[in-house]
Amino acid sequence: MTMTRADMLLKLYDETVKQLHNGVHFIKEKDMASADKCLQKAQNILQYLSSTLDRKYPISNNLASLYRFFKDQIMAASIHRDTKPLESITPMISELRDAFAQADKQLRMEQQPQHSSEMI
Repeated sequence: MTMTRADMLLKLYDETVKQLHNGVHFIKEKDMASADKCLQKAQNILQYLSSTLDRKYPISNNLASLYRFFKDQIMAASIHRDTKPLESITPMISELRDAFAQADKQLRMEQQPQHSSEMI
């Protein structure tokens, strides 16, 4: 309950990346039932992220397109039992996560009260 919206967003990205890594592992191990579980979890997170976008901002449409692309790649990996689509999108999702983390850090720094060294 003490997580900020930004903290929650970062956790969701982290979990998506984790599930994609696990999916790659299970596909390589030929454990398709476990791979499918992991990939479904990743798709569910991306669907949730897409559904929570505020569409009044232009960047939201860009993010929705990205999330759709990621879900399509996950679907392709699942259907073809191929790790390449997962290996191509995982760094993109990590970079997106890092960009949000940096933006949140910058916003928090800007919102901190400025302490004056001058005495009144």
